[in-house]
Amino acid sequence: MATVSVAVKSAEGRGSQRAVRWAVENLMQSAADRLVLVHVMAPITFVPTPSGGTIPIKELDASVAEMYIQDLRARCEETFLTFKYLYKTQKIETLLLEGENPASALLRYISDSRTTSLVLGSCSSNYFARKPKDSEVPSVVLKHAPDTCSIYVVSGNKLTSNSLNPMLTTESGRDTHALSKHESSLSSSSTESKYYNCLSDVSHPHSQAQTPRFSSSHQVSEDSLPHTVRNKRFPSISSTYSDQSDIQAEIEQLRLEVENTMIMYNRACEDLVHAQSKLNLLSSECVQEAQRVDAAQKREQSLRKIAAVEKEKYLEAEKEVEMAKKILAKETYERQMAELKAQKESLEKKRIVDALFSGDQRYRRYTREDIQLATGFLSENKMIGEGAYGKVYKCSLDHTLVAVKVLRPDASDRKEEFLREVEVLSQLRHPHIVLLLGACPESGCLVYEYMENGSLEDHILRRRGTPPLPWPLRFRIAFEIACGLAFLHHSKPEPIVHRDLKPGNILLDKYYVSKIGDVGLAKIVSEYVPDNITEYRDSVIAGTLFYIDPEYQRTGTLRPKSDVYSFGVIILQLLAARHPNGLIPKFENAISSGTVADILDKSVADWPLPEAERTSPDCTEMLQP
Repeated sequence: MATVSVAVKSAEGRGSQRAVRWAVENLMQSAADRLVLVHVMAPITFVPTPSGGTIPIKELDASVAEMYIQDLRARCEETFLTFKYLYKTQKIETLLLEGENPASALLRYISDSRTTSLVLGSCSSNYFARKPKDSEVPSVVLKHAPDTCSIYVVSGNKLTSNSLNPMLTTESGRDTHALSKHESSLSSSSTESKYYNCLSDVSHPHSQAQTPRFSSSHQVSEDSLPHTVRNKRFPSISSTYSDQSDIQAEIEQLRLEVENTMIMYNRACEDLVHAQSKLNLLSSECVQEAQRVDAAQKREQSLRKIAAVEKEKYLEAEKEVEMAKKILAKETYERQMAELKAQKESLEKKRIVDALFSGDQRYRRYTREDIQLATGFLSENKMIGEGAYGKVYKCSLDHTLVAVKVLRPDASDRKEEFLREVEVLSQLRHPHIVLLLGACPESGCLVYEYMENGSLEDHILRRRGTPPLPWPLRFRIAFEIACGLAFLHHSKPEPIVHRDLKPGNILLDKYYVSKIGDVGLAKIVSEYVPDNITEYRDSVIAGTLFYIDPEYQRTGTLRPKSDVYSFGVIILQLLAARHPNGLIPKFENAISSGTVADILDKSVADWPLPEAERTSPDCTEMLQP
């Protein structure tokens, strides 16, 4: 079913009359076709007042605004009444569009409704004789309409279209010429109008016999008809003229009724404005009075609250004085008890330390003189290393090469670490833990077995001309470190956390057997519990940057997993032979991109790539916090 749309401006407009008539006679192919009359009204933003001014519609009451909008839409609907009456035999539908620009509104309607034909009328009889302006509605619609919709612009004696059917445009052009003759004759004299209607009545059957789409009735001129035919059609002409007079009378009556309605509406609006002004004045006075009453009530409530607060403060102050007296007495008693307890603990600690160093036979106790003679009075020539704990000297005690670690003279706060390391190491016996041979409590010295090949850090970073470690030795060292850590973490009765595991604390003997040393920062935890339970919270973070577990660094929570993180960094260093700074992200990127071989130590040519690629993800998993 085809849809024909006609844009109408007003019922009195000659352009709209031409457009509707032409559409009915040329485009309505059957009774099933839809004829839609479209009118574009401007958006309603202001409401006129009886005084000649305007009021924004947003400032009016919703019911008043709605009544005005409905009234205005009803007046716009009256545009369609004349066409409905003239073409009663057609199924006419009406549609009101709203928009500032009629051309844009019509184009939007074409796009949304997918209408197949749109007819527009031009009030100017010479619309196509002159160059149309781009701002005129027919010109804009013709220019921007989609190809799916045929646009027809009907003027006084011409028709233009974007349709691809030249026959329709040619035939319709002749029809519009006849249509303009008909309209001009209607306005000049009633006799000529009657005669033109006679021509239409005679020619209609002939046009229907030719084609159902195009009407050629208006091509018959007045001179081409026989005189007898004109005489026979005069009764019909008179009847048609009478019907048109009735229509004009009915339209005039409707116009008068609309004018009366508008007068009544304007009076109602004026009364409403006066009533609204009076109501606003009374409302304002009522609001002001209510505000004064509310302010007085609030002031009274505020004063009552202030009085209640002051009373509560007084009672609270009395309670605080009594409580302060009780607290003072309690604190005095607790301070005295704490002082007594501290004295007892100090004596007990001294007794335990004395008993430890005097009766423990698991290591040899050396005197200050023994250490000084062995180290050449701490000669720089015999010093082989220096760390945060102190200096390390290579010397001979009891005809055995040993390494002596001497506490710094100015590091008095390291005494507790020294005692802890002696206590821990004296109980440890494992092939991959550095063996404690003796100690000197007076000068704060520890005597270890001597490790000929130095630290693992020297070999990883190739210091002092050390050769690169072959890959089997690197994997063996990693395994030995893991064994030593497992021994510490599963020590009984309580597990031991190293807290400062790094290549500098992994020492190698003359056979490149690795051992964990420098357990001076070891922390004995109460019990080996799951990772989601806090074991020990330390306020001072111990260890070396790049090897400290991020969770331990962030929360101070100590658990064996902290050593596992450090162990993972050491394995990555064994694979890449690089400094730990930025090493973890490099391995993660290499694993994700499958380029682990590019980051391995280039000094080793025969890396077992499958094992290295399997080891790297395991290490990065250990490094997850």
